[in-house]
Amino acid sequence: MTLRRILLAATILSVPGAAMAQDAWYSPTSWLPTAAAEPIQGVYLGAGAGWNHSDRRGLTAQGGAANYFDSTFSNRQGKLGFEEGAIGVLSLGYGFGNGFRTEIEGSYRYNSVDRMGGFQNRIGGQPGVAMNSIDGEQHQYAVMANLFYDFQLPRWFPNMPVAVVPYIGGGVGYMWTDINSSGTQIGAAGNRVVVDDSAGSFAYQGIAGLSFPITAVPGLSITAEYRYTGALQTKFDGNVTSPTGVRSNGKFEMDQAHNHSALIGVRYAFNQPVPPAPVPVAPAPAAAPAPARTYLVFFDWDRYNLTERARQIIAEAAQNAGRVQTTRIEVAGHADRSGSPQYNQRLSQRRADAVAAELVRLGVNRSSIMVEAFGESRPLVPTADGVREPQNRRVEIVLR
Repeated sequence: MTLRRILLAATILSVPGAAMAQDAWYSPTSWLPTAAAEPIQGVYLGAGAGWNHSDRRGLTAQGGAANYFDSTFSNRQGKLGFEEGAIGVLSLGYGFGNGFRTEIEGSYRYNSVDRMGGFQNRIGGQPGVAMNSIDGEQHQYAVMANLFYDFQLPRWFPNMPVAVVPYIGGGVGYMWTDINSSGTQIGAAGNRVVVDDSAGSFAYQGIAGLSFPITAVPGLSITAEYRYTGALQTKFDGNVTSPTGVRSNGKFEMDQAHNHSALIGVRYAFNQPVPPAPVPVAPAPAAAPAPARTYLVFFDWDRYNLTERARQIIAEAAQNAGRVQTTRIEVAGHADRSGSPQYNQRLSQRRADAVAAELVRLGVNRSSIMVEAFGESRPLVPTADGVREPQNRRVEIVLR
């Protein structure tokens, strides 16, 4: 699967959850989506390991090495190929509580050299000089600064954990390559081409993955991801030797590095909020009066205007207020923690006033309505400061 398809799939999965989280619903016992998985807030550590594929890289002889190939009527162009290898990654990051997170990452990749050839003969179109006794290895060390976004999928029932969190990201940094490779030219008096040096260059990467929260340990997740990492072309010292000694010293310019990696890892986010334990409901005494009826009206982020679904719920509350012996109607406004406490207090007041006005328009006596505003002080779902929680953007209508 290509990176483009992975990103498209993650985006498609995230759109329905974002839309459904804005809808209003009837009461806490509704089956509609509730809260998304808690985004990372604060410092986290990550580690991963897996498979690394390094694409074949072209070689261009320069300096004294180029003179050797010119004198033997051979092209200066060659190539290196690599066996499948391994990768390890360690990261230190910070989550902003809104899906975005950034991190510093260190990585190591290893691949053995299994092909070395090219340097085609330029006279008569003869094939390139074949090589045997090929040996060598490539070590790549990188330090990257990454930015990620975690897609928050909805939960379909209260207190049900989200099984997976897709994420995408990218980064830039620097990669050091340590390469030691050699091959003996067949039929060229045993001459041996050697590339042996370390060099660094600018690097970049794109990442797509899935994290699987471990509900028994808040903050702990298992991750699975694909990443493409590239690095700009670099020059390495090398030479051509014969059985009697060095024939020519020079440099070999190596094409850009292209790495494809698949990793399994673990991530732990510190100070993640612990989900509240469900509150047991005691059975009502046999002689107790009928319980108060509660209706919940939800609002879009930073809005106090009523949606069509909200008007339906208010209409149902108004109808029931006329059918039963209601002595008082309590209308309480609330807000999430995405703004300042002062702003949220005013916003919750506007929401409560909007609901009360709709009740009056539907025929409820204004003198029987008591309006209150609590801002962000009484969340339905406890969250960290700055989190946009749809269930906390509400007005509660209680018929007593």
